[in-house]
Amino acid sequence: MALNFADIFEHAVDAFPDRIAVACGDRQVTYSELEGRANRLAHHLAGIGVRPGDHVGLYARNSIEAAEAIIAACKLRAVTVNINYRYVENELRYMFEDSDPAALVYDREFAPRVAAVAPTAPGLRGTVVIDDGSDADIGAGTEYEAALAAASAERDFPPRSSDDVYIIYTGGTTGYPKGVMWRHEDIWRTLAGGINFVTGVPLADEWEQSRRGLQSGGLVKLCAAPLIHGAAQVATLGGLFAGETIVLMPRFDAHEIWRTVERRKVNLLVIIGDAMARPLIDAYRAGGYDASSLVAISSSAALFSPVVKDDCTTLLPNVVITEAIGSSETGFAGLGFVAAGAEQRGGPTVTPAPDTIVLDDEGHRAGPGQVGRLARGGHFPLGYYKDPVKSAAIFTEVDGKRYTVPGDWARVEADGSVTLLGRGNTCVNTGGEKVFPEEVEGALKSHADIFDALVIGVPDERLGQRVAALVQLREGRALDLAALEAHLRGQIAGYKVPRSIWLVDSIGRTAAGKADYGWARQHVTDHPAAKHPPSADHPSSADHPASADHPASVDGPASVDHPASVDGPASVDGPASVDGPASTDHPASVGHPGT
Repeated sequence: MALNFADIFEHAVDAFPDRIAVACGDRQVTYSELEGRANRLAHHLAGIGVRPGDHVGLYARNSIEAAEAIIAACKLRAVTVNINYRYVENELRYMFEDSDPAALVYDREFAPRVAAVAPTAPGLRGTVVIDDGSDADIGAGTEYEAALAAASAERDFPPRSSDDVYIIYTGGTTGYPKGVMWRHEDIWRTLAGGINFVTGVPLADEWEQSRRGLQSGGLVKLCAAPLIHGAAQVATLGGLFAGETIVLMPRFDAHEIWRTVERRKVNLLVIIGDAMARPLIDAYRAGGYDASSLVAISSSAALFSPVVKDDCTTLLPNVVITEAIGSSETGFAGLGFVAAGAEQRGGPTVTPAPDTIVLDDEGHRAGPGQVGRLARGGHFPLGYYKDPVKSAAIFTEVDGKRYTVPGDWARVEADGSVTLLGRGNTCVNTGGEKVFPEEVEGALKSHADIFDALVIGVPDERLGQRVAALVQLREGRALDLAALEAHLRGQIAGYKVPRSIWLVDSIGRTAAGKADYGWARQHVTDHPAAKHPPSADHPSSADHPASADHPASVDGPASVDHPASVDGPASVDGPASVDGPASTDHPASVGHPGT
């Protein structure tokens, strides 16, 4: 047998066929039911011409059917392509052109977009449409349940390989998404439970997860993120391999999540940093929910700021909270345990995963106190789909061993732990000083009036770049700029304090909760700031006095741009129920380790 996702899932089905596998809303399926339905979908896809190595697009919100589609593709030795359900026609056209889908499984509400773009995908042999209650015309598409009803439920597929390919399309926060290609064995060993994430010890064989699942009785795990996000995919699959019950949410709604925790007796909550943690904490405070079943919260893939961590540990003192780092290009790279009042080092501090090192400027192993690029050896991806140039650029060799180096910056601590600082392509270089947005965003969000923030660099004639922030206030709050500046200067060095601030109604995000840097730069371009004379920290920027009524003045350290209103800052809608949760981008794209 192979170290293959489909094989490992089938071991779980054989071990506990009657255990609840996936629940979503009021529906649920057992392992044997999930297996039969995935087999039927796989046979239908094979019947329309999907072959090993072909790509099956998944353009859908969270549902049992979405989980079935991922498993079905693996059973065929085909490859699921995750497509953001927020994409409009132009973005969908790019995905069709880049990912080469042979088939598409999608929610009915998206039928008009699919109809407009499908002609640009000449290799598309058929579509399967999930019923979501909408009434859009599906054209030549096949209704999901009709496809299953006409296909075999038998497990009669040819042998699979550890070398079968699994692709995760990155979120595209700094450009168009790229498909990161993994061998099944490698991604299983780094992200889907093929290693003990705490000890770093590899599992003995492909049956180890199901054996442990028999002994434990199975946890109930709620994955709050959408399955179009790699972290949610591996959290779901790894849980299924171990006999867990996976609870999916069709949409992110903080109050509904707590109601589901209470109703489903959830043990493990998987979240995406502040994007979900902050509205969840606000909802928990307001709702009086029973979370006594909850034993652990696992966060990854986005900034988990110190103030939000402290809120979580205060409100849920008996819950173990972990934070993982990693990326689509490295997989799991380290794990840390969150403790109240922990020393703040500019980012998450973790115990590095096996074969995870930091490289200095010369490409050698960095020592304690040094900052460099995070690198992962051992099990790593094959590269980017259809992009050999970028694929070659992410690999390097150190002491005769190959590593993947996607561009995350980190510092080696004295005890051998690693602090993740940020991604190189979002780092702001201001007058020769490197400023990592995640640290500044964390400081901004620790202010009582700020709900969310995103930090970028904007051009500066003398410094090259200056630090800028887009800020979303809490509902009904106003911003005292002088107080904000004093607050920030108590937490970060003066050169890191934003010299330009834009107040916005909400921060632009991807559906997976990552910062939309294209949106941020476009907003800044569309709403230019006025200039002011130099300040002490930045000789080319003004130390302009604080004023919430000065909407066009942003170049001073305590001034703000708010083009929407000259009378005061914007208010924000309630954050507890959002379609795509807001978060700041963090290089840990898919590093969910489970517990």
